[in-house]
Amino acid sequence: MNLNATLIAQIVVFLAFVGFTMKFVWPPITKALDERAAKIRDGLAAADKAKSELANASKAADEQRAQARGETTQLLSDAEKRAAAIVEEAKKRAEEVGAKIVADAKVEAESQATRAREALREQVAALAVKGAEQILQREVNASVHAELLGRLKTEL
Repeated sequence: MNLNATLIAQIVVFLAFVGFTMKFVWPPITKALDERAAKIRDGLAAADKAKSELANASKAADEQRAQARGETTQLLSDAEKRAAAIVEEAKKRAEEVGAKIVADAKVEAESQATRAREALREQVAALAVKGAEQILQREVNASVHAELLGRLKTEL
């Protein structure tokens, strides 16, 4: 065999193989590689989008936490103010009730003192009458001497 003919035949077969490969094998491989690159590109874009959404959600969550803290602080402040107002109102009511109790007690004490004075006057008058009876050795009539006994009560 001739070396040149073998070399030319190998070149022709190689070119036929290259042509066949470029026509039938290469397009599906290129298509698969392009699809894979598109999937990777889409995945990276989705990851970037998710990262930005996560950052936005994190910022929104921080803002909501700050707002909730502010509202909580405000509610606690309002509750403390309300509690102080309730305590003050209870103190005022207690003072009013205490003053009323003291006033009622004073009135009752004065009333009892007056009754005690009256009872004491009557007892002193009765003792004076008894003493006078014993001194005079006779009975003094209370109805006859009512005016005298009344003056005696008022003087005592």
